Amino acid sequence: MTDSSRFDRRRFLAASAVAAGLPAVANAPAALAKHDGPPNFLFIMADDLGWADLGCYGRDDVATPHLNKLARQGMRFTDAYANSSVCSPTRVGLITGRYQYRLPIGAEEPLGINSEHELPAGGPTMPGLLGKAGYQTSLVGKWHLGGIDKSGPLDHGYQHFWGIKTGGVDYFRHSFIINGEETPDLWDGDAQIEEIGYLTDLLGAHASEEITRMSAQDAPFLLSLHFTAPHWPWETAEDIEAAKQIRESLDFEGGSMATYRGMVESLDAAVGRVLAALKKAGKDKNTIVVFTSDNGGERFSKTWPLNGMKGELLEGGVRTPLIVRWPGKIKKASQTAQTAISMDWLPTMLAAAGADVEAPQFDGVDLLPVLTGGETFERKLFWRYQAHDQQAMRQGPWKYLSIGGHDYLFNIKEDPMERANKKTIEAERFARMKDEWAAWNETMLPYPEDNRSWSNKLGGFYADRY
Repeated sequence: MTDSSRFDRRRFLAASAVAAGLPAVANAPAALAKHDGPPNFLFIMADDLGWADLGCYGRDDVATPHLNKLARQGMRFTDAYANSSVCSPTRVGLITGRYQYRLPIGAEEPLGINSEHELPAGGPTMPGLLGKAGYQTSLVGKWHLGGIDKSGPLDHGYQHFWGIKTGGVDYFRHSFIINGEETPDLWDGDAQIEEIGYLTDLLGAHASEEITRMSAQDAPFLLSLHFTAPHWPWETAEDIEAAKQIRESLDFEGGSMATYRGMVESLDAAVGRVLAALKKAGKDKNTIVVFTSDNGGERFSKTWPLNGMKGELLEGGVRTPLIVRWPGKIKKASQTAQTAISMDWLPTMLAAAGADVEAPQFDGVDLLPVLTGGETFERKLFWRYQAHDQQAMRQGPWKYLSIGGHDYLFNIKEDPMERANKKTIEAERFARMKDEWAAWNETMLPYPEDNRSWSNKLGGFYADRY
């Protein structure tokens, strides 16, 4: 799985189809032939946003007009997933196009402040491979793929970076507290900086500036916009007075529903500002815009009718909103039940770009045929999470789940809340899926020995009932 090969669009479509159990696709969708040059990519990732936290996914007490409009202009996925139920492992899957458990940094769940792990030097990444294909590449927002003293975005393919390196900071102080010590974490490239403002607003503003800057160049661009919202600490744009007091950045206990609503609405407003900048630059017609989250929601999120949340492999912990827009190529106001996962976006982007670059064999698949009107396909997806010994597999409507040694089999189309355990009446299916998960897990790295204490801290709020 580590051998590299040249990325060829036609061969990749055929290989992806075979891996998914489909007939080989010989040619790209006809719609792709109509676009003017390689598309730009605007990949927007929220942090800890629940599956139903947007109006277009069913939440009626939060105003998200810009993201609702984006859904009307493109395709909304009902069965999209994150690579993990916590943030840094998902980001490893996203940037490599592979299961995060293939790398030590991805097997740590999540990446601790003082972790020794980082992405391997010179490894293939989303920005690195697109850069080789002639793209400008920029990250605005959260990195969380190594500590402050480790290699950063500029070492792994991004040509520009403005944001934070760790997992979360105070929205006004742009710092975190460890053992009573405050550590600033705001960067312009490799230079530590200070800037006044609410972080969600700052990220939206800098992303807008990046679009203007890159649009003035001849080359297509990838802009990764990774917000920290609505990740804790729980602060709205109006909480600046309270933020003057140093507080624990890893505050699991605070917040309120009203605060969370304000954070999501600020996120939506920032997205609206960025989309307006894209339109003003004249790049909106040939830009693939993706909006999703890095894992399921936290305690104030809406996940109905799903069960579970961040830190769990129940649907609410790994299923995420996913909206994709590409004017003229993706049908407006469309919806798909295609299963998708974070690691699909690297092969999808390379396919859309028509890239001819050396690339590894991906675990993710190219979603472009589905996006442009093709048929959905069945596939197998796998997860694990060390806290409470969780493991899961999805194939079609069926999901195998194990938490703390308790095994389940759910038909999540009929039972999205994962209440009716079918493992006895579907004993053969249950045994097969459990064995397939074990065989898959044998091909991944073992858990790091020091994972359990930190991941249990996350999982303990909600997984104890299992």
